[in-house]
Amino acid sequence: MSRVINFSAGPAVLPESVLREAAEEMPDWHGSGMSVMEMSHRGKEFIAIHAEAESLLRELLAIPKNYKVLFMQGGAIGENAIVPMNLLRGKASADYIHTGEWSKKSIAEAKRYAKVNVAASAEASRFTCVPPRESWRLDPDAAYVHICSNETIGGVEYHFTPDTGSVPLVADMSSNILSRPIDVARYGLIYAGAQKNIGPAGLTIVIVREDLIGQAHPFTPSAFDYKQQADSDSMLNTPPTYAIYIAGLVFHWIKARGGLAAMAERNRAKAAVLYDYLEQSALYSNPVARADRSLMNVPFRLKDEALDDAFLSGAQARGMAQLKGHRSVGGMRASIYNAMPIEGVQALVAYMKEFEAQHV
Repeated sequence: MSRVINFSAGPAVLPESVLREAAEEMPDWHGSGMSVMEMSHRGKEFIAIHAEAESLLRELLAIPKNYKVLFMQGGAIGENAIVPMNLLRGKASADYIHTGEWSKKSIAEAKRYAKVNVAASAEASRFTCVPPRESWRLDPDAAYVHICSNETIGGVEYHFTPDTGSVPLVADMSSNILSRPIDVARYGLIYAGAQKNIGPAGLTIVIVREDLIGQAHPFTPSAFDYKQQADSDSMLNTPPTYAIYIAGLVFHWIKARGGLAAMAERNRAKAAVLYDYLEQSALYSNPVARADRSLMNVPFRLKDEALDDAFLSGAQARGMAQLKGHRSVGGMRASIYNAMPIEGVQALVAYMKEFEAQHV
C-alpha cells in the first residue's frame, strides 16, 4: 500500500522511518516483552523512555537548566486556560497579541480567568501580518505577554522574538516548534501541542522558567499545576506514554539530520518552492505579507472558487491529501512540517502548474 502525500495541518505527517521503527517495536519494546502502550508509567522501561525524550528535547532546543520540561495533556486549547491559572501569580491582567484564529481562541479562554488587554491586533489587515512590535501597547504590570508564534489557519508566522522587557513572554508554538532554532531564554513559557512537528495528538509540551511556577491560583486542578507536575516529573497523573515514546523517536530523527539549524534550512527551501510559484501564478494567490509568511502552513486561493472542488479531486487522484483550507477561511492550505519531504512540495507545485495550464 502506497502512502499519500499528506498536507494535513494536524494530526500531521510523521517521518516514515519513525513509523516503521515504532511498528517493529510495537509488540515487544527492546526485549521487554511488552508494547510501550502496555507499560506502567512507573516502570523502569518507561522511565528510561521518558528521560531520554526529555534529554533529547533539551539538547535540540538548548533549553537552559533553569527551565522545566513538562509532558502534559489537553493540547494548546487546554493550555489557553492552564497558562493563566499558573502565570497570573496574583496579578489581574495579561497582554495578548491577536494574529488570527488561534490567538482569538487563546484570548477568549484567558478572559475567563483574567482581564485581557489585546495589546496589538492584525484584524485591520484581515490577519495577514504580524503587527509591528512598535505598535504594541504593552502594560508593564501585566502578568505575561502571549503570542501565537505561527497561526496554523492563516499562515502567519513570527520570524522574530519580540522584546517584552521584564514581563514574561509566553508563546503557543504548536505549529512551528522544532522547525528552527530558538532562544528559549527569551521566553518565560513555551507550549505546543505535539501533533504537528513532534508526534501523535494527546501530548502537550510545556517549557517553563522555574521562577514562574509555584504560585498557581488556588482553584487550579492539581493535574494542571505546573509546580506539582514538575515536582512529580510530569507523572502526577498517568502521562500519554505512547505519544511520549513516539516524540522521542522524532527527536532522534531530527538530531540525526543535523538538528534544528539543518531543519530550518530544509524548511526554508521547501517553502520557497511553493511561495515562488504562487508569486508568479495567474490562478493562485497567497494573502499573507511576505515578511510574515509561515514556513509551516501555506494557505492559497484559486482565482475562481468554483474550481476548488475540481482542484481537490485532481490532487486526491494524484495521491495528495488534506489540501482543503480550514472551514473558517476556505480556500486551500498546504501544511509542510518537518516530516514533509521537499519532493512532496515539488509534486504539489507540478500539479498546480498542470491545473493552471488547463484553467487559465
